[in-house]
Amino acid sequence: MPNMYLIFSHNLTKDQEEDAKKNLKIDRFIYMPDELKNIWGNINPYGELPIDDIQKIKDYIYKNAKKGDYILIQGDFWAVYNLVKWCFEKDFIPVYSTTKRVHDEKDLKNGQVESRKIFKHVNFRRYQ
Repeated sequence: MPNMYLIFSHNLTKDQEEDAKKNLKIDRFIYMPDELKNIWGNINPYGELPIDDIQKIKDYIYKNAKKGDYILIQGDFWAVYNLVKWCFEKDFIPVYSTTKRVHDEKDLKNGQVESRKIFKHVNFRRYQ
């Protein structure tokens, strides 16, 4: 059974875990080491994409994952694109989580409006 490597900066929700086990037949969820999670969650938004940092994550995946493992990738747009493209070259399966957004507004006594957005996992979608 395939594993799912988690290339994002938060934890899976219970809904995401259940969906991955049921529909993707995931056996194990593997979070990045803290050092790499920190790199991925703090990509410098200025200047060019820090390719050396992205390479560290690629090296980690290549060393640990096997062909056919799922790689859940979400984050900085260009870093995601770079890593997804690489996953296709290495026969890993890059996916992302789709969500349904529920919006709720409440009028407050002081004339302000409180806005709340709730994100609910729907499914995993393969990058194409």
